[in-house]
Amino acid sequence: MQINKFTDYGFRVLIYLARQQECTHTIASLAKQLHLSQNHLVKIVHFMAKQQWLITSRGKGGGIRLAESTLDLPLGEMLRTFQGNEPLVNCVSPKCGLQAQCQLKHLLDNALEQFYQNLNQYPLRKVISNHSQDRINFISYL
Repeated sequence: MQINKFTDYGFRVLIYLARQQECTHTIASLAKQLHLSQNHLVKIVHFMAKQQWLITSRGKGGGIRLAESTLDLPLGEMLRTFQGNEPLVNCVSPKCGLQAQCQLKHLLDNALEQFYQNLNQYPLRKVISNHSQDRINFISYL
């Protein structure tokens, strides 16, 4: 699985906003801090606001901030939402002549589901933790 730029940039915004919860931010300030295009960020922020992951307000004193409940969302579900339901293997277009004898799509679909379920063990809050006891021990996964 390859994470697309939309997903990558979306997680960058979420992590940045989660670490900077005390104030609101603008698209311009996010673009500057994260070294991303404002045009990309407009689309990403709009998408995340529709998911109710972000709170946005217009006008003077407005801006973008993380919805408090977003910190408790499972990473796997967030990743699935960002990525959409694109299959890893498309056996239909163009039609694969091996489809009747091949289990690759089934195996990859199962592996992808296990990947999402593994990530679902961790909420966004875990990614931004400053406490050593709260950090994920990635070495145990190697």
